[in-house]
Amino acid sequence: MVTDPIADLLTRLRNAAMAGHDSVTVPASKMKISITKILKDEGFIADYSIIKGDSHRLIKIVLKYIDKRPAFAGIERVSKPGLRIYAGRKEIPRVYGGLGIAILSTPQGVMTGQEAWKKNLGGEILCYVW
Repeated sequence: MVTDPIADLLTRLRNAAMAGHDSVTVPASKMKISITKILKDEGFIADYSIIKGDSHRLIKIVLKYIDKRPAFAGIERVSKPGLRIYAGRKEIPRVYGGLGIAILSTPQGVMTGQEAWKKNLGGEILCYVW
């Protein structure tokens, strides 16, 4: 059993990208699918698909490379099960001066920090990607 499934997703992505793999498979959940969708929309991964297994679903994530380097330079978990980090609308951080994104869990769903700021929402800061 994994204590922090989101950290597990981010670690698998980071490790697969550093090893130069084409894709990586992770167990699926609604939160992980939402995070993966944001990563695709923002251009950090090439594509993803949901695979139905016998008893569970999996997400197959196709990694994106630019000049043989991963599309993301870094990916970092912020809010952890032992220490949750929340931010109001005015406290949403800009990652690397706007070059990266913060992914937040808000009352209206999972979204980037910029979307939450435009919708006047705050929430739990899940991770940073740059």
